[in-house]
Amino acid sequence: MSKEQQIGTTHDFADGEMKQVSVNGADILVARVNGKYHAVGAFCTHYGAPLVEGALNGERLVCPWHHACFNVTNGEMEEPPALDDLPCYEVRVENEQIIVRVPEEMSDRRTPSMSKRDVNDERLFVIVGGGAAGYAAAQTLREDGFKGGVLLLTRENHLPYDRPNLSKEYLQGTAEPAWLPLRPDAFFNDNDIQVMHGKEVTLIDAVQKTITFVDGETLHCDALLIATGGEPRKLPFQSEEHENVFSLRSYADSTAIAAAAEKGKRAVVIGTSFIGMEVASSLAQRGCEVTVIGLDKVPFEKILGPEIGKLFQDLHEANGVKFKLGASIAEFVGAKTITAVTLESGERVEADFVIIGVGVKPATGFLKGIELHKDGGVIVDQHMCAASGVYAAGDIAYYPSPQTRERQRIEHWRTALQQGRIAAHNMAGKEIAYDGVPFFWTRQFDVSLSYVGHGATWDELIFQGDLAAHSFLAFYLKTDRLVAIAGMNRDQEMAAAEEIMRLGEIPGAEQIRSGDLKILQLMNSGSSPHPRPLAHTN
Repeated sequence: MSKEQQIGTTHDFADGEMKQVSVNGADILVARVNGKYHAVGAFCTHYGAPLVEGALNGERLVCPWHHACFNVTNGEMEEPPALDDLPCYEVRVENEQIIVRVPEEMSDRRTPSMSKRDVNDERLFVIVGGGAAGYAAAQTLREDGFKGGVLLLTRENHLPYDRPNLSKEYLQGTAEPAWLPLRPDAFFNDNDIQVMHGKEVTLIDAVQKTITFVDGETLHCDALLIATGGEPRKLPFQSEEHENVFSLRSYADSTAIAAAAEKGKRAVVIGTSFIGMEVASSLAQRGCEVTVIGLDKVPFEKILGPEIGKLFQDLHEANGVKFKLGASIAEFVGAKTITAVTLESGERVEADFVIIGVGVKPATGFLKGIELHKDGGVIVDQHMCAASGVYAAGDIAYYPSPQTRERQRIEHWRTALQQGRIAAHNMAGKEIAYDGVPFFWTRQFDVSLSYVGHGATWDELIFQGDLAAHSFLAFYLKTDRLVAIAGMNRDQEMAAAEEIMRLGEIPGAEQIRSGDLKILQLMNSGSSPHPRPLAHTN
C-alpha cells in the first residue's frame, strides 16, 4: 500500500534547490534538477547525516559529513563511505502541485541490486584483505553482475568492520561491538561472497596469480585484488614481549587498549598523527590521564599547519591531555611491563600503558612479480591495475592522481573504499579510471575537521573564517595552485569543495587571497557536471 501527499508547488523550488519535507510521518528529500522533481531518502545511509545540508551538483548529491555521494534522481550510491542506496519515491506535478507517492512503511535505505553465483561460471576472483578496499570490491563485483566465485581473504577473525571507529566511539566505550561490522553474515551468504577468516598469506605470485598461505596451502585465481593495507611502524626498542605497549590497527588492538584503560589510568601516546590524537581524545574521555609525546612543535604541524595544530592542542589541553612536544623517546622503562617512558632529555613520564602511533608502512613484503615503489606501495595505473589480472587498492596503492598529475599513495578509509570499487569495476570488465579526490575526517572530543585534496607540502596557507570560533576554511596553495582545503563547521562548503576539485573547477590563487571566494557559488557556476579526463602520468 502507498499514499500520495502534496508537498509544495513548483514555485517553491528553484532549479538546483533541495528541501527536506515530512511525508507520512517521515522525512524525505525533494530536489529540482533541470526542471524535473525527484524525491529520495533524507538521510545518508552511512551515519545518517541530513542530506539537505550537503551539496547538490546536477544530479550528484554529496553528504555533508563524510562525502558519500548519491544520484538524486534514483537514489543510487555513487561514492562511499555509504554502502547502500537511498530509497526513491515517485513524484508527479499536477496543476503546479508537487505530489509524492510513498509506501506506508518507509525504509531509510535500499541494498543495491546484486547478482548471484552461477555454477557454470568457473572463474574465481580473490580479494586479499578484509578492510575497506577489500569489502568495497566484493560488493561492487556483485553489483556489476559478476557471477563467478568471489573469495575474500582476511587474517582477522571478524567480518569487515568500520575501522575509523576503532579510535573514536568504540575506544571511548560508547559504541557496542555489534555496531562495527559493515554487513552481517547474512549479507555475504545471500550474495555468494565467501569470506575466509584467519588466512595468513606468506607469498603472492602476481605472474602466476597464486597465493601461498602460512600453512603451505596454495590457491590459484583468475583475477586478484591486493588490499592488504598497512602495518604499524615500530620504535627501534619496541619488542613483542612488551605486554602493555600497543598499536592501533585492528579490532583486537582497540579492544586490548580499552581493556588496558580499565586496569590503569596513566596512558602515554607516542605520535601526534590522527591515530595518536584520536586515541588521546578517546582515552581522556574514558577518564585516563593522557600524555602525548611527539617530535613536532605542535600536533599535525606537517599535515595541517601550526595554526590548526595549535587549535587541536589547546582543545586537548582543555580536556586534561598533557603534551611533550619537540621530544623523542630514548627508551622504555621495564622489561615485559613498561612502567615509564624516558625522553632523550632525560625526563621520565610514568605510564600504565603505552600506545604507539608513528604511522604505517604498506603490507607488501610478500609480493612477487609486481612493481613496488620505494616506499613499498604497489604501482598501479588509473584503473588500479598493477599487472595483467592483478589489482591493488587502498593504503598500498601508488596511483596516478588526476588532481596533482603525480603519483601518490593515500592512507584514508574513504579513498580505500573508492579504489576498491574502481578495481572491482575493472576486474568485472568495465574500463573506469579512478578520479576520486582524497578526503578524510577526524573527530576529537566534540570538534570535527574535514579535509579534501592532498597537500603533502604547501608554501601558502590562507584562512577564511574564525579559527577561535571553530568555523573556518583553510586553503593550501603550492606555487599558486590550490592543492587542499581543510574545514571546520563548514560542511556544505567542504562538500562543494570536493566537487570543485573533482571537476577541475579549481579557483585561482588571487581569488582565494581576495577573501571573496564563495565555494557554493563556484560549484553552481561550473560549466560541466562531468569529471574532466584523467591526465596521463608517468
